[in-house]
Amino acid sequence: MRNADAAMPTELPIELNATHDPARRSWLDSANAPDTDFPIQNLPFGVFDDGKGARGGVALGDSIIDIAALVEAGALTGQAAKLAAADDLLPLFALPRAEVSALRAALSELYREGGAGDLVAAQAALVPMASARMLMPAKPAAFTDFCTSADHILRMAANGGKAPMPAWATLPVAYNGRASSVAVSGTPVIRPVGQIVPRGADAMVVAPEPMLDFELEFGAWLGGPVNALGETVDMARADELLFGCCLVNDWSARAIQFYEMLLGPHLGKSFLTTISPWVVTMEALAPFRVPGRGRSGEEPALPAYLDDPFDREAGGLNVELTAEIDTGAGPQTIVRTNVRELFWTLAQMVAHQASGGAPLETGDQIATGTVSGAAEEARACLVEITKLGKEPLVLPDGTKRVMLEDGDTLSLRGRAVAEGYVSIGFGPCSGTIVPAKVQA
Repeated sequence: MRNADAAMPTELPIELNATHDPARRSWLDSANAPDTDFPIQNLPFGVFDDGKGARGGVALGDSIIDIAALVEAGALTGQAAKLAAADDLLPLFALPRAEVSALRAALSELYREGGAGDLVAAQAALVPMASARMLMPAKPAAFTDFCTSADHILRMAANGGKAPMPAWATLPVAYNGRASSVAVSGTPVIRPVGQIVPRGADAMVVAPEPMLDFELEFGAWLGGPVNALGETVDMARADELLFGCCLVNDWSARAIQFYEMLLGPHLGKSFLTTISPWVVTMEALAPFRVPGRGRSGEEPALPAYLDDPFDREAGGLNVELTAEIDTGAGPQTIVRTNVRELFWTLAQMVAHQASGGAPLETGDQIATGTVSGAAEEARACLVEITKLGKEPLVLPDGTKRVMLEDGDTLSLRGRAVAEGYVSIGFGPCSGTIVPAKVQA
């Protein structure tokens, strides 16, 4: 097995091991399909219900490995396996990395071609993914949404005819969102009702949101051990706190958001945030680490607490992201971008969040903000694509959109890629817009 290629950092925070071997194949044929999100090199954790109760599982090809069934059969042992079998993965997130790594290694051995273990129990533990309903892997302890794309910030400022506030270039800007409205992929997107000023009007009215938008984002779940009140977190520890990643759609009610923006977003963002159900571990993502974005001579130098040699070398992730819209004629791709283009890394977001002494918690969820890149096709929300509504999006079938309409389905996809390694994905992150619930 190869350790790295020329584009990969010389050191990684998580050592590459047999679970990353690109030659490894599973005896489950669907896990070997070139387009699967869930080859044996991935093994993400989630919670599902197939009619027999909610419990923890691991995605493999077109199936879910029922961890509880393996534990009951004696095919898996140890604390990590028991916690991964539960209907709430929060305790799993808190475990030391080594214990979770050992569980992934055991699963990889059990399901690889020629592997050792109880093959009968392994086969019996497979649940067809199509017959299961995915649930939230855990209830987020808190949700913080950052704004870490320089391309998004500068484009939006230019579209509005204003210079961006200078803080964007010296710290990862964020707001504290509403953890209670973070929901799993497939949850209906109910158009919110709120205070808006209709286009061409002067006075506020309470009405259904007319400017419903999406934001293609990337997210992470935090593990432990976390910091105490008043204690900061350095960059190395911040990276260690990252348990795993997911896709995030930060649905945005733009008219509500634009009217209320005195202290930052509130009801314009709090009605729903959709995440993909599978938690792809940082261990699985190790081959896809890339250098964090450097700073040009014209940009402010990194503050010392956000500057770390390893983060400069391997703080980023090479994850290709797409957004598709289905207006009734089938899905059509409208965004192609990449997490590696972000101005700030995940570890920098975590370190900054704790830099004032705020205690982080196991199960905290962070999101990157809109993952826009330099290319035109990398504009990752409709207000950016349409230049604040001035240039409607024209789809290949001729349909036009300025903002999302009732009945539209918006789906996000992600794919981690690196030369010489098997690509892994995150599963779907989608939602369909349904009409507002207007009170009589």
